[in-house]
Amino acid sequence: MTDTATKIAAGLEQAFVEYGFAEPAVEALREAAGVSMRTLYKYVPSRGEMVLSALEHRHRRYLAHVFDGLPEGGPDALDAILSRIAQWMAQEAPRGCLFHAAVAAAPQDGRLRELLKRHKGEIASRAARAAGLEAREMDLSLIFEGLTQSWPLHGEEAVRSARRLADGLTPA
Repeated sequence: MTDTATKIAAGLEQAFVEYGFAEPAVEALREAAGVSMRTLYKYVPSRGEMVLSALEHRHRRYLAHVFDGLPEGGPDALDAILSRIAQWMAQEAPRGCLFHAAVAAAPQDGRLRELLKRHKGEIASRAARAAGLEAREMDLSLIFEGLTQSWPLHGEEAVRSARRLADGLTPA
């Protein structure tokens, strides 16, 4: 991504986090991106492309936040992943998963559904490899989804519950 494309994607991501997907007009999105209308449309030629660009940017940021510099393998890696997901939810997504919100706002958009599937799948597969739980990828996916979906209602209690469930995956 070029610096301009990254700047646009970051601004769009923050606009969608703050206002959701239905509310912001293109002018508000342009303002959030900090570029002219011409530049915005050069890089993201439609509102749908704006959403995808913002979510791709968020996907990369999330993966870096959760997986960069993890402890080596096993329970320590899994505990760090859960802590980092909780930190992300507290700081970046207190109202819930932006990917799910995007699909809820445009349920017929196949590209959004595919992006959601890829995002969640990559998280689960990377976590399974990091924790040495390759055979438990679906279990990890369900724990992470439970955590991110219940965070807005239960906060830290959701993290404690996710940890209890994750403890059941690791050999004693």
